[in-house]
Amino acid sequence: MKRLFGLLIAAAFIASASLALAKDYQVTGPVVDVKDDQIIVKKGNENWEIARDKDTKAGEIKKGDRVTIKYKMIATSVESKTKAKAEDKSKSDAKAKPEEKKADAKAGAMKEEKKADAKTK
Repeated sequence: MKRLFGLLIAAAFIASASLALAKDYQVTGPVVDVKDDQIIVKKGNENWEIARDKDTKAGEIKKGDRVTIKYKMIATSVESKTKAKAEDKSKSDAKAKPEEKKADAKAGAMKEEKKADAKTK
């Protein structure tokens, strides 16, 4: 019995910790528009579009009402750009190398000319 009670407490702790991971934010302002899937609030000069679903706790909200909306930002997908940047960099390096070779050749030719000028003087 004690073991079952301990497991229940641990499960409750883990569940509450996972809910606390996403930081809470809020926006306050007049409602610009209300739709089934979003509420648009004016904050300063910007319109903030906050998505909502059937689980959103909201009473009767009408256009023009001043509201405070509490929301969380949760990632729905993540795409790594690290490989793409590395590939782009290697491509740009490959393009730059022929130009660098030309520049090195010009610099070498100029050094040779200076040496030749110094010998003739």
